[in-house]
Amino acid sequence: MPRRAASRMAYEPLYLAYLIYFNRDRDYFECHEVLEELWLEKQRDPLYKALLQVAVGLYHFRNANVRGGLILLKQSHEVLGRYPAVTLGIDLEKLVREAGAYVARLEAYEDQPFDYYDLTIRIVDPVLKEEVRLAAESIQPVVPQRRGPQQPDRPRNRPDGA
Repeated sequence: MPRRAASRMAYEPLYLAYLIYFNRDRDYFECHEVLEELWLEKQRDPLYKALLQVAVGLYHFRNANVRGGLILLKQSHEVLGRYPAVTLGIDLEKLVREAGAYVARLEAYEDQPFDYYDLTIRIVDPVLKEEVRLAAESIQPVVPQRRGPQQPDRPRNRPDGA
């Protein structure tokens, strides 16, 4: 994603990309990719790591890894619950509540299995909403979505075998 001048934007371009991949594309692997980069730029800030873990937890559960989903969603829930209700322009309180409900259901999964479902991060800051809308115009969905890490010099697998 091309970076824009920081002085013109209130939010980091990588954070905008995370929200687009999370809410629009439900591409949790790409969420991980962009937010990990921002997490490293932000000196491993636990807030960014916990947001990253929400996406990775959903990614694992969607791919039938119940234990992995539970571990990451539980860790993210514990950390995100320490932050104000509105943080980084999002309704973090809602995300914490929904992640906690997911954790409770995953803990009981063996006795009460359920189908995977997505979460949506509600954006409450109008500036963030507008920046996400503008950034989304230049971020194309990854189709097909990646199912795991790939070497940077290898092309993604294509369904036609090319």
